[in-house]
Amino acid sequence: MILALRDSMMSDGLSESTQVRANLAFAIKLCTALGAAVWGYSVVVNRISTLEMDVIRMKDEVHSNSEFRVKWPRGELGSLPDDAEQNLRLGYIEEHLKVHSAHIDALRHPTH
Repeated sequence: MILALRDSMMSDGLSESTQVRANLAFAIKLCTALGAAVWGYSVVVNRISTLEMDVIRMKDEVHSNSEFRVKWPRGELGSLPDDAEQNLRLGYIEEHLKVHSAHIDALRHPTH
């Protein structure tokens, strides 16, 4: 009986190593699927971490912008270098304007 069963298995192309090959193929597929699942999980976790960092940066930028928006008009954050240069030029123009205004007044109302 065992001999007949063994002969029928040999004639069907089955042998003792057939079971091992099937299990080996299944193990390779299982390892590949497990590797793909781990890789996919790591990609998702990495993306979530990146998005969380982006949200933290945006919150910090919004806070900094709000602080700037309030303090800049009050003059608590100083002035731009261009503003300082412009103020110097305006002061120079105001002084010359006073001199010219005094000269024009002197021409309009002569004292002789």
